[in-house]
Amino acid sequence: MLNRRHIFKTAAAALAVALTVANAPAMAGTGSVRLRFVSAGFIIGLGGGEGRLTFNGHTYPLRIGGVSIGTIGASGGTLVGRALNLHHASDIVGTFTAVGAGIAVAGGAQVLRMRNSNGVVLELKGMQAGFAANLGVSGFSLSM
Repeated sequence: MLNRRHIFKTAAAALAVALTVANAPAMAGTGSVRLRFVSAGFIIGLGGGEGRLTFNGHTYPLRIGGVSIGTIGASGGTLVGRALNLHHASDIVGTFTAVGAGIAVAGGAQVLRMRNSNGVVLELKGMQAGFAANLGVSGFSLSM
């Protein structure tokens, strides 16, 4: 009788552990991002470019499209950084937005923190060539 009771308790404990692990939320990962862009505008700016996401040992190509309001000038550059809160590489797809004011003149540094509707946060920094002033809401979309 003791053996059956011990076996039952052990099996019940193993089942409880298995159910707990199966129902636990998946851990979000971090990927590295590199984006090359160009933008130009007067009042409303348009931009585009390309980039790549490296996540879980794989590299994925990205396309950039964007609009900003309150832009004056033309610029281009490269931003590098991290993509946080990724569960799948496709989570990076979507429109990223940020609110603030910034300016870059002749090679000025840019620091951005943006979020999309999937909860992915981009922390990007880099250099920008040209002159561009931006007041208000800026954003861009990433697609794969």
